[in-house]
Amino acid sequence: MSTTTTSGTISNPTLTQNLLDSLDQLSGLHPGFRPAHAKGLMCSGTFTPSPEAAKLTRAPHATNPSTPVTVRYSDGTGLPTIPDNDPARSGPRGMAIRFHLDEHVHTDIVAHSTDGFPVHTGEEFLEFLHAAAAFGAGKPEVMGAFLGSHPNAKRFVEAPKPIPTSFTREAFFAVTSFKFMNAEGVSRHGRFRIRPEAGTEYLSNEQAAAKSPNFLFDEIGQRLTKGPIKLGVFVQMAESGDDVTNASVTWPSSRQEIPFGTITLTSRVDDQAPERRKLIFDPVPRVDGIEPSGDPLTDVRSDIYLLSGRRRRAAAGDTNR
Repeated sequence: MSTTTTSGTISNPTLTQNLLDSLDQLSGLHPGFRPAHAKGLMCSGTFTPSPEAAKLTRAPHATNPSTPVTVRYSDGTGLPTIPDNDPARSGPRGMAIRFHLDEHVHTDIVAHSTDGFPVHTGEEFLEFLHAAAAFGAGKPEVMGAFLGSHPNAKRFVEAPKPIPTSFTREAFFAVTSFKFMNAEGVSRHGRFRIRPEAGTEYLSNEQAAAKSPNFLFDEIGQRLTKGPIKLGVFVQMAESGDDVTNASVTWPSSRQEIPFGTITLTSRVDDQAPERRKLIFDPVPRVDGIEPSGDPLTDVRSDIYLLSGRRRRAAAGDTNR
């Protein structure tokens, strides 16, 4: 599968459209919203690299003193009105980070709150979405059969997805791994992890039920008025024998983690402002010093983001795409 190019080419139009249609089937079509992680908010801040980052990669945000960032937090599903406190539907939550390297130059990290992904390829993802649709239509045996033949998907579905006290008290995991190359040409593979400096903090289902349906959105602005929030960015390093091309395979927690830097969030910002409304986050790094590790999902997800982003922009009346 060829990589989605920076000119905006969809590498597999049929598969991408089928995936987008399947996501629409699960949550309904909501013009102007993303087909997954539809309910979201944005914050602004800065990224400061760690000394170890420049040893890992020559990418500019690893070597510059600091880089402005835009962070989008989101609930799961394609429902724009999903309750934040619904344990059965609001997770896994999403986090997307845009590093603003220069005018019209950027790189992104796209992560979610469950380590790993249910499947390995776009075709398997389509099967998974079809099984989820059948489950919603009262045919649980279809999903049961799929999970029975896909143990990593079963692990993902059954993994605990507790509701955090705040988006900023949640840990996030980049879905696919990347190849990091430093100035000396040394390359290593790893996966991004983002963790709050204050640590993770979760609610019981009973505690969550007592919260408002929008409590994660209501509290973050108030939290930021009290001071900046720091998030640590780490890279979990692959060792010999680790599969760097399959996002459905998690690596042992004992793998070395290299500190990559710190994100300091300073304010919640209007995600409907024109420049932010049209943001299309990209799972492909597209920056010198970091590139995909060969996982087919990287390109598939990039294609879906691009196609759905074009549709979202058109619904918002933005023809500059």
